[in-house]
Amino acid sequence: MIDYIEPVFRPPSEWKSLILQVTNGCSWNNCSFCDMYTQPQKQFRAQKLDKIEQDILNAAASGYPISRVFLADGDAMSLPFKRLKEICELINTHLPSVTRISSYCLPRNLTNKTVEQLKELREMGLSLLYVGCESGDDQVLTLIEKGENFASSLAALEKIKQAGMKSSVMILMGLGGVELSEQHALNSARLMNAAQPDYLSTLVVSLPLGTERMDKVFGGKFVLPDTQGLLKEMGILLSHLELEKTIFRSDHASNYLVLKGVLGKDKAALVAQVDHAIKGTIPLRQEWQRGL
Repeated sequence: MIDYIEPVFRPPSEWKSLILQVTNGCSWNNCSFCDMYTQPQKQFRAQKLDKIEQDILNAAASGYPISRVFLADGDAMSLPFKRLKEICELINTHLPSVTRISSYCLPRNLTNKTVEQLKELREMGLSLLYVGCESGDDQVLTLIEKGENFASSLAALEKIKQAGMKSSVMILMGLGGVELSEQHALNSARLMNAAQPDYLSTLVVSLPLGTERMDKVFGGKFVLPDTQGLLKEMGILLSHLELEKTIFRSDHASNYLVLKGVLGKDKAALVAQVDHAIKGTIPLRQEWQRGL
């Protein structure tokens, strides 16, 4: 049994993975749109190695087949290379059936890691990094206090590729509000075109605790685009994406329209789906069907 510090978040695609909590919370934790780690018990800290090892031993003793491990919380890649290597070694030793280790990754957390170090981690199984770029627009990134920009995001994604790891990028639709919707979509497409990630997913920004923090940084009332506005923003993003072989998903519960395909071969079909949705000729998720 693993004793987690709740709440624990993971990418939707990691639902079958062992969630190994190697850090608690997020070392940055300043993004104005994010309420994931705001509770007092989620103050950032690295877990002790002996606690991590015990969790791995408990998982091994459970008897459940484990082929994938996700390193939680939101900031595992903030750990030094030496600690990440020790964790991978423990996984390889006690869970030999694991074929993939993955983690969230803030772009800044790769600045102090070399390509050679990332290659070594990849050879030990850490092969997929989820990068929450959120936007490719520097004005939006400044407003949401992301602490990143177009250049830093691209540098991290390029380093991941050079190391032979795979990247899964997340873009938050609606993050620029109504006012910055178009430039948010255009510059996010520009970032993706430059990076050519292995996976790309889009979510709709959700503010379950209210818009107060976003209101403050936007200098007034933050206005999220309505359903039509979000669909138009998606249409702009898709129509300007020039990707060679990126698996695209817009099927998270926050989205009104479910989209799946490979970009670029499915680009025309996906753009057509968005056009039909704007015209009201295909059904959308109802509010009760949506979630975080």
